[in-house]
Amino acid sequence: MFNIKEQLKKLPEKPGVYIMKDEMGDIIYIGKSKSLKNRVSQYFHSSKSHPPKVLAMVKCIKDFEYIITDTEVEALILEANLIKKHKPRYNIALKDDKNYPYIKVTIKDKYPRVIKTRKIIKDNARYFGPYISVDAVNKTLETIEELFPLRKCNRNLETNKERPCLNFHIKKCLGPCNGGITHEEYMEIVKQILLLLGGKHEILMDELKERMLKASEELDFETAAKYRDRINALNNLLERQKIFSTSDVNQDYISMARSLDRSCVMVFFIRNGKLIGREQHILEETQDIERSEILSTFVKQFYSRTAFVPKEIMMDEIIDDVELIESWLSQKRGSKVTIKQPIRGEKRKLIELVHRNALEYLTKFEEKINNEKKYSETALNQLKELLSLSNTPRRIEAYDISNIYGVFSVGSMVVFENGKPLNSGYRRFKIKTIEGPNDYGSMQEVLYRRFKRGVEEKQMLNDQGLSYIEGKFSFFPDLILVDGGKGQVKAVKEVLSALNVNIPVAGMVKDDKHRTKGIIYENIELSLDKRSHAFKLIARIQDEVHRFAITYHKTIRDKSLIQSVLDEIPGIGKKRKQELLKHFRSIENIRKASIDELQDVEGMNEKLARSVYDFFRKVKN
Repeated sequence: MFNIKEQLKKLPEKPGVYIMKDEMGDIIYIGKSKSLKNRVSQYFHSSKSHPPKVLAMVKCIKDFEYIITDTEVEALILEANLIKKHKPRYNIALKDDKNYPYIKVTIKDKYPRVIKTRKIIKDNARYFGPYISVDAVNKTLETIEELFPLRKCNRNLETNKERPCLNFHIKKCLGPCNGGITHEEYMEIVKQILLLLGGKHEILMDELKERMLKASEELDFETAAKYRDRINALNNLLERQKIFSTSDVNQDYISMARSLDRSCVMVFFIRNGKLIGREQHILEETQDIERSEILSTFVKQFYSRTAFVPKEIMMDEIIDDVELIESWLSQKRGSKVTIKQPIRGEKRKLIELVHRNALEYLTKFEEKINNEKKYSETALNQLKELLSLSNTPRRIEAYDISNIYGVFSVGSMVVFENGKPLNSGYRRFKIKTIEGPNDYGSMQEVLYRRFKRGVEEKQMLNDQGLSYIEGKFSFFPDLILVDGGKGQVKAVKEVLSALNVNIPVAGMVKDDKHRTKGIIYENIELSLDKRSHAFKLIARIQDEVHRFAITYHKTIRDKSLIQSVLDEIPGIGKKRKQELLKHFRSIENIRKASIDELQDVEGMNEKLARSVYDFFRKVKN
């Protein structure tokens, strides 16, 4: 048995990462420290000084591990990576895990391309960004395409010329593949694109104007018009980017607004003195955490996920571990990174603007959350009244079956809590005991497996004196919804009765157009006002459980179709394979079939039927 007091004595006074675990062995918190012995021991001493969230966490700690590192910076990096991987319950959760889009110029190619990418690799290409959204990248690429129609294909043009593609004929490419432009002219355009993406708009603008005037003086009005159009397109691009600084430095501005139990951290991205976008992150359950700690945690998690780190990070207050974080970010960037708190001037005004945006976003977010709560509460109360339930159905589980004529049968379970989907509670089931198109039997198998495991898990947790929160199947719903009518409801009730589980069950009925029609409860079809919140909630649940089932069914079906013994038979492609499986429902039945039976399948003829028949006889021998 793990003895925490004894293990605390063995902790080293070295930097590293500590990992807290609960009774089930799940990771609930990850932290880093300059001295593991001092930091970890603090959790188990002077508990009166701990905030409520830390007290709740300490009660759940039944085990801990630690990893020693050479430096505190290494501990910080390891902490960020482990939090990202395990997503512990008591760490502040930065939910948005994005790979930001970049624009890549393949300057190593003889005729470089300008493309969109989400990965930065060491390939001697030039990368620009990160951009805040794919839309921002697409608009920039559209402007570049309008200004400079470079090639988009990935043909190898270094050794041989090729016939031009459609882009050349519609004037979307200058045609280096067939000599439409010299290499020197092409590279001159690439140079201009690098100026544009690098923020050197003034240099590029002056150059374009000079060339336009020169072409005009030489009476080459067609060329002059091309430069004029490029200048106009460039002006349109610059109008979309608000100038915040005369400096061309890259900066991020970060500020935070907070309410009672959540915070909003807002980031403004300044690239070459221009605001290219903003991003906001909502952090939940931050009521007992110091502002500086929230911002410090955010910075560590946020920059552990980005490929680009700016030279300067401006914040509305100095954060915890600022020197350590600066050292880590400098290593990541490859040059010095500074974190500053602007006190006056242009930078102070901008950080105040970021804070106002964070406050406004948080206010609107909470208004939206409150409206959703009211909507959900109304829907659940209407559902309670409709079904005459004793309790409001806070947790609803819905089930559906998906197959093709009994082949690749799967079941799905979705969970809605307080009227909202709980994705972590979703479950998928591959039907194991039922053959053929038997939706009732398949539904019974799914419900039996789910609730049998739930009953067993409850008993185990009770025996160990643990809360049901520690389990994965021990939470039972207040209401079960099944996709179907009286037959499906009856089948489910039989399973629950056998397991001695008492939960209300209702069926979600569809009309001839497969749209939600009503609900079956206690053998009575109840009509619903389609304008009511309850009807909209049921329709949403029915659509969601059906979507989840279909998605899993397609995954299983496609995998089976791809990896099938039938692939080895000449003349049996994907379509015929699907028809054979639909008709016979299993490989074993196909193996047993006669030539005449095989011929009856759509798309099969005598030659193909004999080929399949002979194949399985050879395999058997």
